[in-house]
Amino acid sequence: MSSLYERLGGEAALDAAVDIFYRKVLTDDRVNEFFDDVDMEQQAAKQKGFLTMVFGGPHNYTGKDMREGHKHLLARGLNDTHVDVIIELLGGTLKELGVGDTDIAEVATIAESVRDDVLDR
Repeated sequence: MSSLYERLGGEAALDAAVDIFYRKVLTDDRVNEFFDDVDMEQQAAKQKGFLTMVFGGPHNYTGKDMREGHKHLLARGLNDTHVDVIIELLGGTLKELGVGDTDIAEVATIAESVRDDVLDR
């Protein structure tokens, strides 16, 4: 069976998804404050590497783990509501790109699996 990475369309599709996703994030007042001082080009590159890895593509992610990567945001009030918004925006992005509901549900499951790490619980 093909990996989620392959079903989503591989590198080009993931690149497009991450770019659209961050456009949604940066215009969403529920979460955009967390990205005020972020180098978005670097952030998008890290996200592409991370999603490629967790979706079963080539493993070349070298960023921090989820706990370390989000600790500074917890100090700024990051909570479950914000994680919900991110998962919602990611799902909306994939739907916009024509990804099927089953694959979107799998992406949401993967995102849920790191929630407690992101929120350092």
